[in-house]
Amino acid sequence: MRIGIDARMYGASNAGLGRYVQKLIKQLEKINSDNEYVIFLLEENFDKYQPQSPNFKKVKIKSCWYTLSEHFEIPRVVKKHKIDLMHFPHFNVPWFLKTRYVVTVHDLIMTHYPDSRATTKMKFIYWLKIRAYRLIISRAVRRAERVITVSEASKKDIVKNLKVSAEKILVTYEGFDLKAYDDGNSFDLEKFELTGPYLLYVGNAYPHKNLETLILAFEKLAKKRKGSLQLVLVGKRDFFSKRLEQKVKQLGLEERIIFTGYVKDEDLVGLYENAEMFVFPSLLEGFGLPPLEAMDRGVAVASSQSSCMPEILGDAALYFDPEKTDEMIDSIEKILNNPELKKNMIEKGKIRTEKYSWHSCAQKTLNIYSEIK
Repeated sequence: MRIGIDARMYGASNAGLGRYVQKLIKQLEKINSDNEYVIFLLEENFDKYQPQSPNFKKVKIKSCWYTLSEHFEIPRVVKKHKIDLMHFPHFNVPWFLKTRYVVTVHDLIMTHYPDSRATTKMKFIYWLKIRAYRLIISRAVRRAERVITVSEASKKDIVKNLKVSAEKILVTYEGFDLKAYDDGNSFDLEKFELTGPYLLYVGNAYPHKNLETLILAFEKLAKKRKGSLQLVLVGKRDFFSKRLEQKVKQLGLEERIIFTGYVKDEDLVGLYENAEMFVFPSLLEGFGLPPLEAMDRGVAVASSQSSCMPEILGDAALYFDPEKTDEMIDSIEKILNNPELKKNMIEKGKIRTEKYSWHSCAQKTLNIYSEIK
């Protein structure tokens, strides 16, 4: 087959979706020489991907995601390159596409949290956006040959909310490969204004990530515990993180709660490895990669018990109700105050991470392509 992959979100700068696309393509290059692949990219990420296999080539397109023009340009380009099967790693499948396709739906966050707090747009514009989202995602999964998702929890959610047959949906767990870095220098805590032990969160600051509740829980925790415990929030600075920074200033916790902004992988590894523990308070996730990265770097994890998290993390995390600050505080303190429990969780975490790999994700995806021949 000649398989096309929509890689307009290719690269780590596009967060989880970008990493998923990047790792999937890299692994497919290693395991599949039979099919031909055409990788569709934008001007801004065209040079980030360099084909490493002769059966892979890249094509530049102009239309960004969530634009009207993508519904016209992509079907035209796909037809021009005689694609037999397209893979869209996000729900925004072009309306006028005639070619067979598979679509990856990572989660239904916008279905469950259609909250105008999650946007910088005017409320009327946001309402139109939500209407368009519901129309496009429903049509995308209905017309797809197969729907790929990244956890059993997401699969159940899709079946329930989008009325799709469970047999049509296949789960391919994601992987992770945050590499260790050793340049001969010790990690510089002062680079991030860290003065002592700290709790760590990694991810964006969208409302469903529930960071406001984490901040309120930390405020109570800081009052209970003497010392210099800090909370480090790692993620790209945007409208949502700036709003949280204002909340932190109102609470007078600027020196205790640190917003790092985006950090490179080598610094991220250092932040993981030096953390007292990792806290993940999210209300809804499709897969939940950061807690696994933390476990891989030898860090104990306290996690929300919502959506897919117990499925992905198993018995290697300590769980709490993400909407109850007291439960969150209790889980954090159990790990901080019990070295034996912490050691046991770190050991379980190392074992748990062996369950996930990008190679396995790509192999299962390739099997799905092959079923559609």
